[in-house]
Amino acid sequence: MLKGIPDIISSDLMKCMMDMGHGDVLVLTDANFPAVSHAKHYIKAEGVEITDLLDAILTFLPVDDFVETSYCLMNYRDSETRPEIWDEFEKIIVKHNGEEELQRIGYIDRLDYYTVAEKAYVVVQTATLARYANITVQKGVI
Repeated sequence: MLKGIPDIISSDLMKCMMDMGHGDVLVLTDANFPAVSHAKHYIKAEGVEITDLLDAILTFLPVDDFVETSYCLMNYRDSETRPEIWDEFEKIIVKHNGEEELQRIGYIDRLDYYTVAEKAYVVVQTATLARYANITVQKGVI
């Protein structure tokens, strides 16, 4: 064990975050996402809520500020309402990186999101059951 690292960041996840280079993408998914079939590196965060994990990750992971879209959310269908969990994602992003970071959030349709996950450095599946509770974070430099 190390001091200051939250228990919800496993040693595998911390190693992946440290091994990632700038421009590499980390994908956090809800429990329903087909993560195993769409991941080069797969980590299961059993019993962990995605918002808690995003909060912990952004404590350590620098976010890419050389691109227009540093974060991506899986877009919902026109017939649905905006997912409430997105408000929580936005609060966490602002907490760690400031209000201006909200401009760096992009939206990807479901099938295209699967392609992004397949190309990502790591996909971490959480226990969150909320719909559209998926977010990517592109790593930057310190």
